[in-house]
Amino acid sequence: MIRKIRFSLLLRVFVIFIIVLVASCSEMYMSSVEGADNAVVKNRIRLEHVAINVEDPVSMAKWYGQNLGMKVVRKGPPPINMHFISDAGGNMMLEIYHNPPDAVPNYNSMDPLLLHIAFMVDDVKGIREKLTAAGATAVGEVTVTPSGDELAMLRDPWGVAIQFVKRAKPMLRHR
Repeated sequence: MIRKIRFSLLLRVFVIFIIVLVASCSEMYMSSVEGADNAVVKNRIRLEHVAINVEDPVSMAKWYGQNLGMKVVRKGPPPINMHFISDAGGNMMLEIYHNPPDAVPNYNSMDPLLLHIAFMVDDVKGIREKLTAAGATAVGEVTVTPSGDELAMLRDPWGVAIQFVKRAKPMLRHR
């Protein structure tokens, strides 16, 4: 009888040990897996912003706010006039500034596939029409990729390539 109790107790301790061991190994594995949710939360490495040097960051920030719903999160004084503008969900920022010692790239002469800013939207054709009426220039027609993504490429009034995409299967989670 005592042997049965000891064996039962020993078996319970062993099972608890195995459960704890498996849970610990799973957590270590998940934190080492690239792209795993646990790794992202623990490491907190996320893309925050992309910066571009432009001629008129003040007007550009205003246009992006009026036409794309972006919000100025922070701005700096002249002559640099740095503006951090965020998408409506606070998922990503674009830093636009004018750095007088450096030449502003000729964005109009760049192939849009060399540099473009992409926005996820629900209505690609609708945003294309709205933005062309607001001073953007269409670059080609609306296209659909073999995977079903709908795309439109435009240039903002300063020549920066901006792309609008509706993914058939979203690649990112956004708020």
